[in-house]
Amino acid sequence: MGEFSETLLAYADRQGLPRNFADAASSLYAPIARAAVTKAKAVSGLFVLGLCGPQGSGKSTAAAVLAMMIEDAGLHSAVLSLDDLYLTRAVRERLAAEVHPLFATRGVPGTHDVALGISVLERLAAGSEPVALPRFDKARDDRQDEAAWPVIPAGLKVLVFEGWCLGARPEPEAALALPVNDLERCEDPNGRWRHHVNAALAGPYRPLFARLDMLVMLRAPDFSAVAAWREEQEAKLRASIVAGTNSRVMDAVGVARFVQHFERTTRQMDREMPDRADVVISLDEQRGVAGVKWHVWQVIRGCGSSCATASSTLPPRPCRRRGSPRRWSRR
Repeated sequence: MGEFSETLLAYADRQGLPRNFADAASSLYAPIARAAVTKAKAVSGLFVLGLCGPQGSGKSTAAAVLAMMIEDAGLHSAVLSLDDLYLTRAVRERLAAEVHPLFATRGVPGTHDVALGISVLERLAAGSEPVALPRFDKARDDRQDEAAWPVIPAGLKVLVFEGWCLGARPEPEAALALPVNDLERCEDPNGRWRHHVNAALAGPYRPLFARLDMLVMLRAPDFSAVAAWREEQEAKLRASIVAGTNSRVMDAVGVARFVQHFERTTRQMDREMPDRADVVISLDEQRGVAGVKWHVWQVIRGCGSSCATASSTLPPRPCRRRGSPRRWSRR
């Protein structure tokens, strides 16, 4: 199974996953972890490995596995979720009152505390002191108290940063004219909400996403699969809630409406991100791996034409550098 076998078997046991999970995870994620380690060692300071995928695609598990593999390779790693950067419920309610009622629902660009995210990344990159990572309680639909945030020791080398819209880019303005679903058609007839979401991607989210040094995309077969995966997630959350507690977990009808908030951006990412992500993992309806594609565009000082853009189904081999080390280019 490879060098990560004991780590993956222990993780599978803790999570109640089947024993063959370790074999599958090693085959899929070990090459990505090795590529990230190679890149991280070639740069000074913090290396940010971005992991993007629609709701229910397995990002949390993938992020945990990659972080464990990177840690096993000798580099201190941690995981941060974009979900943990949601604005507090009070702030979102104010945004809903002042901009558009749909902003009361967390998730879309415009509902994250981007400034908090950038601040966390800057403090982690400085490496001079421990840093607390934000946490959001989805059952309460609100941010956890800061006292409950996990603290990462100084000197973190690799941050696995995961999120459903991580690295997303805005659509052309003309594309916003027509609604993509009933939610937009009935609750955003003048397009104010979707224009604000698009503007967020074009503005405040850009410097946050620009900090990604590598981007891995989990790609769904279609949006109907995304909706089904999200309902599976919520059903598990419903089952975990103690009766009588103050929970904001959704029922199936609520989930069906909820996922429509994300449909536009999810479809936009599916159109344009596969051509620029470092790794694209295509999934089937059961979240099995249908294919893996690597994109290599190492534009590194001194490499010349040998580092031209390429595409392959195999992991990339980093080119030999000459001169001063430099981060692999972002697109």
